[in-house]
Amino acid sequence: MPAKAIEEVLKEHTQELMGLPGVVGTGQGLCDGQPCIKVFVVKETPELDQKIPRTFEGYPVWIEETGEIRALPKDKTDP
Repeated sequence: MPAKAIEEVLKEHTQELMGLPGVVGTGQGLCDGQPCIKVFVVKETPELDQKIPRTFEGYPVWIEETGEIRALPKDKTDP
């Protein structure tokens, strides 16, 4: 069992992960029914597979290809 909460581990490693070209986000989720750290990438490549660890402090890391992520324009009718 990991010593730290997954939220703490994710917070400690997000900046490092986001510094990798092609990484567009991080999050936590369930992978095979267990808590995991998800790393969202524009395109999964062998280079990113080598740079992103398979685990962080006991939590498995899963890479998910999402494509580009962009904020939606603000709707002018929203206050």
